[in-house]
Amino acid sequence: MFSKIGRYLYALPFGIFGLFHFMKAGQMAGMVPIPGGQFWVYLTGVAMLAACVSIIIEKKARLACILLGVLLLIYVLSIHLPAVIGGQMQPSMTNLLKDLALAGGAWFIAGSYESEIEFEA
Repeated sequence: MFSKIGRYLYALPFGIFGLFHFMKAGQMAGMVPIPGGQFWVYLTGVAMLAACVSIIIEKKARLACILLGVLLLIYVLSIHLPAVIGGQMQPSMTNLLKDLALAGGAWFIAGSYESEIEFEA
């Protein structure tokens, strides 16, 4: 029971984060370190919404969690770490640590689905 509640509590904020990416894409685009800022904001919003749904309905949840962890680690390395190095300790360090912990959580949840692995010949 607790693992199901935990998965829901983990997944739901990503649904909200995904919606925020659509509602505030213009504001977030300036944080994207590569060209095409708004496109990447929308794409990552879709990824977060898809991960949320996948975790909740438990379909392809292992893959969703692995990819979500990768996405969060990309945020850490490409957005938050450069900001911390550039002297913006707050809120960048907080966001760096939050996303690092969430990436670890995503991979932990992915590990709980190891029985999902099916090899096709």
